[in-house]
Amino acid sequence: MTVLILNKREIEQLLPMPECIGLMESALASLARGEVVLPLRPVLRVPDSPNVFAMMPAYSSSLRAIGAKLITVFPGNHGTGVDSHQGAVLLMDGAQGTLLALMDASSITAIRTAAVSGVATKLLARDNARTLAILGSGVQGRSHIAAMLSARPFEAVSVWSRSAEHARALASHASSQYGIRCEAASDPATAVRSADVVCTVTASREPVLRGEWLQPGTHVNAVGASIPTARELDTLAVKRSRLFVDRRESALNEAGDVLIPISEKAIGPDHIAAELGELLVGAAGRRSDDDITLFKSLGLAIEDLASAHFLYDRARREKSGTWVEF
Repeated sequence: MTVLILNKREIEQLLPMPECIGLMESALASLARGEVVLPLRPVLRVPDSPNVFAMMPAYSSSLRAIGAKLITVFPGNHGTGVDSHQGAVLLMDGAQGTLLALMDASSITAIRTAAVSGVATKLLARDNARTLAILGSGVQGRSHIAAMLSARPFEAVSVWSRSAEHARALASHASSQYGIRCEAASDPATAVRSADVVCTVTASREPVLRGEWLQPGTHVNAVGASIPTARELDTLAVKRSRLFVDRRESALNEAGDVLIPISEKAIGPDHIAAELGELLVGAAGRRSDDDITLFKSLGLAIEDLASAHFLYDRARREKSGTWVEF
């Protein structure tokens, strides 16, 4: 049996952001059509720390593929040069169960997570959205700037981070990389109040975005918090918003941004308007230019599986990666 191994550099070359946004649209629509088996991810929590190990399995009948991501999430890695999300994605043939590939999970996660936010922004942001705020300056901060600029023609970007140095570094990178006006904000309120679209991509366990800062018509992608006890948005921000998720079951079991307002009785489970995939197959999204729309992202195994399937086919065509006897 010959198995493909793809490293970070190879994945970044083979999975450009604009293509990944289209790939995620197809994957989420497939989920909405019932073509995906997607159990909740089992999570092992490392004692006396915020660190976790998770397994994310999925099966796709349309792709005829099975896969799983094995990943560690160590929030303390933010700002250290080591990704907070690390691990491997396994791809298997859906007909015979044969192992096909082993791929770096950090790069797939960085690209596909931001790409899904790109899908949400295309679907939910106002047509005239031109200003962007990024709260967080880590790997997802960088990848979300790429995704947002692929999704909409933003003219100005504001970056805030608890580390002013990191915010300035990301703003400088974005300015030189994309030729766009990008500045570091002194505080999150200033960044948010002037933004048409806001992306929260922090490791914070407490709110960094408050509902009182949101202007009518703003779209928010809430990405950083992925466990029931952590959130990036306060209750008012969620209550004021028309809420969309990648998957209801996941959000109602794993998303502190949703579960904490429910526990406070500020909202109910029916506050979730739709899944992104449902929007792609015809459900209603934004109703007016004054709607505050919120996409709560958790990340789904079908996103990793679709990425791995695409990468495998492309690497085989282009003779990329390392092929080993296993």
